[in-house]
Amino acid sequence: MSSERLVALLDEYAELEKRLADPAIHADQGTARRVGRRYAELVPLHKAAGELEQARADLVAARELAAEDPSFAAEAESIAATLPELEERLAELLIPRDPHDAKDVIVEIKAGEGGEESALFAADLLRMYTRYAERRGWLTEVLDAQDSDLGGVKDVSLAIKTKGVPEGGNGVWSRLKWEGGVHRVQRVPVTESQGRIHTSAAGVLVLPEAEEVDVTIDPNELRIDVFRSSGPGGQSVNTTDSAVRITHVPTGIVVSCQNEKSQLQNREQAMRILRARLLAAAQEQADAAASDARKAQVRTVDRSERIRTYNFPQNRITDHRIGYTAYNLDLALAGELDGVLDALTEADRAARLAGDPELGRR
Repeated sequence: MSSERLVALLDEYAELEKRLADPAIHADQGTARRVGRRYAELVPLHKAAGELEQARADLVAARELAAEDPSFAAEAESIAATLPELEERLAELLIPRDPHDAKDVIVEIKAGEGGEESALFAADLLRMYTRYAERRGWLTEVLDAQDSDLGGVKDVSLAIKTKGVPEGGNGVWSRLKWEGGVHRVQRVPVTESQGRIHTSAAGVLVLPEAEEVDVTIDPNELRIDVFRSSGPGGQSVNTTDSAVRITHVPTGIVVSCQNEKSQLQNREQAMRILRARLLAAAQEQADAAASDARKAQVRTVDRSERIRTYNFPQNRITDHRIGYTAYNLDLALAGELDGVLDALTEADRAARLAGDPELGRR
């Protein structure tokens, strides 16, 4: 393990502890939250390093006692046997982690091939993530949604956040970052009169929610248009121009929001989504320069580029990146996602320990 990295991180832990003890930091809740998140990330490392240091000190003492009294030899052996596990745990904590793990997220779900059936499936995915968030005690907020005629969703943006500082620095992103990609469904659509199984797909994009300090946006680089909100079928649902479309000219990223009745509220929601997309774009460029690490989050809703299949006739959920299959689709859609997410997390852990940070995302 890298002793220099360990010393640097323990020094950072001590500095953050000092900052959090200063009442002045809590005058700025944004800063206090960021510092608190980073401190929470380092708590497990500090604890593991302390336990290893204590075990080594106990071993030295036990061996000294055993040299004078052989009855202490068994105790020394027992302590020595615990060291490899403690060293392995600390070594794992020293592996650089995803810098966004403590962040909240914005989940974007878009209907793809399959028409109305795809929109209904997108609504199923929205309920699945909302129910999973409820099980975790997280907060959810629909930032924008375009409904379909039969009660599905064509496009929806959902913010998911933790309450307070996430324990161990494991925020929403640490669990849901695996969900980006094409999700395929196989079932008999409600619109199918012959009872035939159809295949359709919906695209999911998971973005770490950016804070204002994460992304600098020049107001002069924004083009802001307002228009009237529309509902299913395109009919107008508002008599005022409250919907907002923001275009970030340098990147061409376009975000629109129409859920709120207030133009100001829609603008604020759109800016949240824009910041998240710009942060993701900047991260993607950095990753591409090194290894194209975000290639798992596909951008086309093509049924062939799937990461997961939801097969209703067999009650089966299959994640194609890691070969995970379970026959509890009904429970997964009800928000019991920990089975597949735990498997993806473990695959990522094994990949990082093996020195391949991409393996767990394939």
